[in-house]
Parts: sequence; C-alpha cells; structure tokens
Amino acid sequence: MERLDISREIPDEEILTIIDEAVCLRAREKVLSVEERRSLRREVFYSLRRLDILQELLEDDEITEIMVNGAGKIFYEKKGRIHLWEKCFRSREKLEDVIQQVVGTNNRVVNEYSPIVDTRLPDGSRVNIVLHPIAIDGSCISIRKFSREPLTMEDMIGFGSISREAAEFLKKLVKARYNIFISGGTGSGKTTFLNALSAYIPSEERIITIEDSAELKIQNVPNLVRLETRNANMEAGREITIRDLIRTALRMRPDRIVVGEIRGGEALDMLQAMNTGHDGSLSTGHANSCRDMLKRIETMVLMGMELPLEAVQAQIAAGIDILVHLGRLRDKSRRMLDIMEVTGYEDHQICLNPLYRFRETAGDGGEVTGCWVKEGELRNREKLSAAGME
Repeated sequence: MERLDISREIPDEEILTIIDEAVCLRAREKVLSVEERRSLRREVFYSLRRLDILQELLEDDEITEIMVNGAGKIFYEKKGRIHLWEKCFRSREKLEDVIQQVVGTNNRVVNEYSPIVDTRLPDGSRVNIVLHPIAIDGSCISIRKFSREPLTMEDMIGFGSISREAAEFLKKLVKARYNIFISGGTGSGKTTFLNALSAYIPSEERIITIEDSAELKIQNVPNLVRLETRNANMEAGREITIRDLIRTALRMRPDRIVVGEIRGGEALDMLQAMNTGHDGSLSTGHANSCRDMLKRIETMVLMGMELPLEAVQAQIAAGIDILVHLGRLRDKSRRMLDIMEVTGYEDHQICLNPLYRFRETAGDGGEVTGCWVKEGELRNREKLSAAGME
C-alpha cells in the first residue's frame, strides 16, 4: 500500500508487478510453493482491485447465487444446492469497503439514511444490499449471477426447459406483437426467459426497457433505450420509480415497452401502456400460477389507484394477451409449466384458455421428467392475421 501512488489511476499490470515483488520478499522469509505464490498473488490483487474474496466465487461459472450474511458467513449456490464457504472477510470494515465499491460503480448510494439498495455488477449480476444494523448480524449481500452469454431459446430447448413446439409458438406471438406476461417464483428463470423471448423482437423496432437494476440483455435491436430506477438520497436527489419511467417511456415513441418486473402500483401504468397502442409489451412478476398472477396484478393495480375491481379486471383482460408460467421443480430444474391465453372478462372473472402445460411422468433418482401437452388452440388470432402469420 505504501508503494501505490493513489493520486493517479494505476493500471492492473503495475499493481501486479508490485504484488509480485512483495510475494517474492515473503517467499524468502517463508518457503512458499508455486501454487501458494499464485494463490497469494491472486488474493492480494482481488483485495485491491476486485471484490476481495467474493471474486473467486464470481468467476466460477457454476455458481448461480452468492449470499453474504455478515463478515463471517458466506454461502453460495452451486448446481441447485447451497454450501457454506470456508472463507470469510477479514473484518467488518473490509465488507463495508466492498459494499461501497459495488454501489459506487453504478452511481448508487447506501448508508444509514438509505440502508437498502438494489444494484448490479459490471457483468450484469443482480445485487441486493442491506446494511447493519438493519441486518442485525452484519451487512448482507445477495448476488444473483447470470450467464456471461445470454441463454437463447435454443439453449433452453436443449436443457429441456421448453419444447420446440411451444418455443416456436411463442416466437410467432412475439413477432405478431401479443402482450406477454411471464410469471414464476424466485429463481424460476423469469429474467432469463424474458431475455430469450426478446431475441424474437424485429430489429427495426424501437424498444424501451425499464428495470430496477438493468439486467436485461436484449440483442440485435439497434434502437434500444435502457432506463433504470434510482433510490432517493441526499446526493442524487429524489427517487425515480418504475411508474415515473413508464410514464416517461410513453413520450419516447416506443414500439414496445419491456418492464423487467412489476412489483407495485406501476402495474396500472403498464396496463395503460398495453391498452393504448403499445402492443408487444413484455413484463414479469412473482406468482405461483397464471391465475395467481392475475390476482396479484389486481392487487398491485389497486395499490396504485382506488378503482372498482370490475374496472381493474376488465383492464387486465384487455391489456394482457398471453401468460407464461415458469417453475423451479424439486430436482432444481427450471421448466416452462404453462402457457395460457387471456380471452376476455365475463361474469366478474377473467377468462383463461390453457394452451400448453407441462405434465410430469415417472422419473428415476429424483429427476423430474415429463412432456408438454397442447391443451387448446389460440382463440384471439387477429394479431397473427394482421402480421401475416395466420
């Protein structure tokens, strides 16, 4: 640290040279193997230029989730199972330094005034931070990692997450500008699935994405605008919400609006966008089934404005065309479980038409096997006809 000139930007190569010299001095005092030297070099560099001990977990492509429960406990998820890591932060202060480094890269702020923040890493990984003493046993970091290369629908077909027939059906719906809402539980792959669907959006369209933390990786769309929310804080000013961004997006001449996730009153604004000529919009939400997702959207709309329930249900039925439900099964595999069409509003109820459903068959060794069954035909074919895809 004494040799580092912190008054200027120091390239990684210069830091590594200084570390190598220090490691050589250490090796003279104590015999170190080649592997021990490499490990020491890597750990010192990570502590100076990366996310300290978390960097090793971040670079392991098989790890999908990292959970820091204070400085002394770090867990990670690998191949669907959670493990306690043998390493931990040297001190609470080092953990706080890493937290500030994470939020600083995206111009976010986390402090006693604003102790909870959602942000992202440069590779797109989702990060949630809760500071001590809100987190009683020490500041917490939750990192959801995504693939370095976005998964395509072909990848998902290969993994057995969806059938080719269902994927081709959804491809037509996206191109024909059906409004599609993706539901599922935590970790079911909603963002990944939305990314894969977005690959079918025609490249000549203007797309606006709206997210709490920018995670979507929409490919092959040159006219793309990415918007991200902001927490209220003393430095940056007032809060910018999903609702603010949806309203702004409507004035930006979008062909489609893609909202990463609906959690509250912004559901009303999203429905209004779907009902005012912005066909082909996509979004996601947490729910246990397609029917539960509709109930949750009703609740979220009522959080944004007091309206008669019948009016809310009619807006949902008019705005959303297709519901896709994803699930994470007991063998930790992620599957598309249902595709349902919203056919209208009758007798105080939103009507659903099941199109595809995943049905389990007998499996060996705890592995879930099954197939996708086509249960019905699409009734609303006007958009397909208008797109010349009937």
